Amino acid sequence: KGDPRVIVTDKLRSYGVAHRELIPETVHNMVKYANNRAELSHQPTRVRERGMRRFKSMKQAQRFLNVHAAVYNLFNPGRHLVSAVNHRYFRLRSFASWKNAAMV
Repeated sequence: KGDPRVIVTDKLRSYGVAHRELIPETVHNMVKYANNRAELSHQPTRVRERGMRRFKSMKQAQRFLNVHAAVYNLFNPGRHLVSAVNHRYFRLRSFASWKNAAMV
């Protein structure tokens, strides 16, 4: 139940020996860049997840990221797309929404 189905490593030969001796029923993936998820994905979520290493599980990190994204979008309405007057109005509206949600 707790054994991995796939092991992803680089092409160091000793990894193959260890794989055959310890858990031979798993698939040993040595495809180039398969072990380098952060470089393959340039999504901002992956960058934030890398900074979330202190979370005990991926589920906790994902729950935090969902809330973080909502709050971030509330307070950062895309400054470069609006005039200064509209930006100030959006900020006031954002803080009013936050106060309403926080019941302050």
